[in-house]
Amino acid sequence: MDEDKIQARRREQDEQSTQQRAAIIGLPYLDTRSLEADLPLAKDLLSVQEMYQSKIVPLVASDGENAPTRFGATTQTPQSMLRSMRASYEEDGRPLEIYLISYSGFKALMRRFDPPREVRFDDIEIARDGDSDTIGKVSQTLETVGTEAVFDYLITQADKLGASDIHIENGRNEIRVRMRVDGALHAVAHISRERYRVIMGELARRANISSAAKEPQSGHIQEDIQTDSGTHLLNLRVETVPTMYGQDAVLRLFNFDETLLNLDRLGIPDSQRSQIDEIISHPRGMVLMVGPTGSGKSTTLYSMLNALNTPDRKLITLEDPIEYGLTGISQIPINTTDGGSFADGLRSVLRLDPDVVMVGEIRDKDTAKTAVQASITGHLVLSSFHANSTSAAFSRMVDMIGQNPIFSSSIRLLIAQRLVRRLHDDSKEAYQPSDAERRYVRSVLEDLPQDYPDRPDLDNFQLYKPVATNDMPFGYRGRIVIMEQMVVNEEIQKFLRGELSDIHTEAIERVAKSQGMLTLEQVGVLAALRGETTLEEVSRVI
Repeated sequence: MDEDKIQARRREQDEQSTQQRAAIIGLPYLDTRSLEADLPLAKDLLSVQEMYQSKIVPLVASDGENAPTRFGATTQTPQSMLRSMRASYEEDGRPLEIYLISYSGFKALMRRFDPPREVRFDDIEIARDGDSDTIGKVSQTLETVGTEAVFDYLITQADKLGASDIHIENGRNEIRVRMRVDGALHAVAHISRERYRVIMGELARRANISSAAKEPQSGHIQEDIQTDSGTHLLNLRVETVPTMYGQDAVLRLFNFDETLLNLDRLGIPDSQRSQIDEIISHPRGMVLMVGPTGSGKSTTLYSMLNALNTPDRKLITLEDPIEYGLTGISQIPINTTDGGSFADGLRSVLRLDPDVVMVGEIRDKDTAKTAVQASITGHLVLSSFHANSTSAAFSRMVDMIGQNPIFSSSIRLLIAQRLVRRLHDDSKEAYQPSDAERRYVRSVLEDLPQDYPDRPDLDNFQLYKPVATNDMPFGYRGRIVIMEQMVVNEEIQKFLRGELSDIHTEAIERVAKSQGMLTLEQVGVLAALRGETTLEEVSRVI
């Protein structure tokens, strides 16, 4: 769907909800879309500051003795403001009409009352370690521009850099702003405490959170980002937590583009991709994604959903929160903070006869057992799970659901995933490994299956290192997926059936490796030997 259609659909939804709200609060509704381009501006009724503050805009000024003055109010306009206006006009004997308009309409009209001033900033560059000049230049920009502009600047620059997070962190004397690019945090600015209050105020307004809260908060922002190639929708999940010196904030960026949620774009090796395709092509069973926060679990799960999203299937998700909106899929938010439960939600949606269900996360025994029961009654269940490896996840799942022959065919595939920085192909440099590196590589790969394709020569190999350039100050460009995949075959199922009593991570991993599984560490080292990443990066992440 092109951007114009997306914007038109969002505007139509805003107008419909405003019209419903107008009927509830007893104000006449007005659709301003036909007025926004050429409405004569009545600039002498309210100041621009008053319009912004009270979310109200003049529509038509009285030009005759009995002609009414009309205003467009929004659902955010204080009732006290409306009462005061009515009393004032009634006292002076002037007719007054107040209509309810959408917030989208209010913003469009405000762009005419207060046209945006074109502000140009230099792009943020990720500074090399110790590059105080770059940090100083960005800091100066953040200290001097207007409130809304500074916030938009941070978001658009993070998006342009491909950052996954913006971190705003309090210190005793100043505030540090960092961005996570390709999995590593980089300082971009240091700002004053006065400027921090301005930024936090704007963040609170947009994310609908409190700037003075004494407890952790969660919020959400949607922004239309303008780039050289067009406009795209950016979702931001906002998390704040009180610290010794103020509220620290982390903004997680989700660059929403359904076309990117595609298994073909994840760079999964053919052997592992064929296993995924085989498992998810069946109408039942469970697939578990394993890994810490920020390891790309959600992207892989959503890509699987997109691959399964065909007209002959019904797909339902249960999420806390919903990170991407997907066309053709019923997505249900589960607010676990306010007592919502994945298990209760799952029991409810199973009555809707879905073919595929995604459960955002399995956190407790109730959810685990409900998901397993769904997976053996004709549903394909996708979910995520917090564990370091597939073997650890399988061990924990057996602890949660218990050994039961009925459950033996429920879990079909576990995937442990990490993201490692990818070496920049044009600048990376090959080198002969040290003795310690040779010993390490041999120890990790010594039990590699004999029939593994492209088995490396462990007596004669080279490694690669990053070389910094002006465009790539750290020698890396993007990230690649490292996956450990455990296919639950007959031998692994014995742990669930109760035929093997020694249910611990090491025993499960030993059996899985004997069945051909490669561990995360092995997959990472093989990627380093291919020149895709470095041993240091594999060690840092895995």
